[in-house]
Amino acid sequence: MASKSKTARVNQINYWEGRLERRLKALTESEKDPHKVARDPIVRKIRAKIRETQARLNAIEQKEKKNEEMARRKAQKTAIPKKEKGGKKKGEEERQGLSKRQQKKLKKKEQKGKS
Repeated sequence: MASKSKTARVNQINYWEGRLERRLKALTESEKDPHKVARDPIVRKIRAKIRETQARLNAIEQKEKKNEEMARRKAQKTAIPKKEKGGKKKGEEERQGLSKRQQKKLKKKEQKGKS
């Protein structure tokens, strides 16, 4: 499984850059043609590893920025006081008396009692 930590990715980039420098130094000492050095399969492989690791490091940094942004938004949201709902409160319901359902039941009972 690939490492998801930023420090591990930075260490990987340093490792691959060191290997690339050593390989380029060895090739320049043995060969004079710079085009052959650039086309060397090992050099190309190392450069690909560096690009790959850099892309993963960029993804990690973007994720960190996103997490910071979300944390900042959450802090702003919690700082704003919540609005009270406009619904009825319990005290107001009791003052009104019986609910419509209860009123309907009483009305039905009264009609049965009269008949």
